[in-house]
Amino acid sequence: MYFASNLRLLRKRKGLTQGDLAAALGIKRPTLNNYENKVSGPPLDVLTSLADYFGLSMDTLVRVDLSKLTNFQLKDLEGGNDVYVRGSRLRVLTSTVGPDNEENIELVPEKAKAGYLTGFSDPEYISSLPVFRLPFLDREKKYRTFQISGDSMLPVPSGAWITGEFILDWHTIKDGDACVVLTRDDGISFKIIQNEIKEKGSVKCVSLNPLYEPYDLAVEEIREIWRFVHYISPELPQGKVEVEHLMRSISHIQSDVGELKEHLLKGGGTGG
Repeated sequence: MYFASNLRLLRKRKGLTQGDLAAALGIKRPTLNNYENKVSGPPLDVLTSLADYFGLSMDTLVRVDLSKLTNFQLKDLEGGNDVYVRGSRLRVLTSTVGPDNEENIELVPEKAKAGYLTGFSDPEYISSLPVFRLPFLDREKKYRTFQISGDSMLPVPSGAWITGEFILDWHTIKDGDACVVLTRDDGISFKIIQNEIKEKGSVKCVSLNPLYEPYDLAVEEIREIWRFVHYISPELPQGKVEVEHLMRSISHIQSDVGELKEHLLKGGGTGG
């Protein structure tokens, strides 16, 4: 249980003394000091008051080690976005910071993607990734950059670098959001998302390239989701998708016409 350390951390982040917080809760300062030093625990009414004061659920206040969260996750919690309260599972992100205590953007190249599937929650693995900064991105959010492969998201070319913003609460994903998705079995993929979590407990993954069929992905399979911010590529977008789509459509029409002819011929033979 992490209540004592969480209480101290949250109090200090608000710039409060023990006396300030005790007065706000209507308790004595020595009593609060005892809570922070594990001398005694709070009764249920005080625990409820503390959770309400910080805008957290009691589960988060007691069970989650808030010291392991990144700065942007803590700010999300302090802003009223406790995913326990919202009915979701808190996802603790392993991250790195620079000497200035600002979040890095970790780079996951193609050759590191297999390792990322097993090492995404391992601090040692994440700290081994290359890092960089983009000064025009919001410092209050967490970003990571992934190199994609394949042609399923053309005209975004294979080999492009996709930067995404970490999504803490998957219920906030909007239909049509482009996202990098990490799954248990398939690793990293880049797709357009239709959010069906509330209705079906899944998301529908759609490729920009119409040659690829959409598919459903259960939330139990998902490990991380990063909302698309931008991509970097040495290649200009190509018009290849439109040509291939047209050829595929023509092929389907030819196939349908062939089946129709065969059906008519069989029908005509029976009638004679």
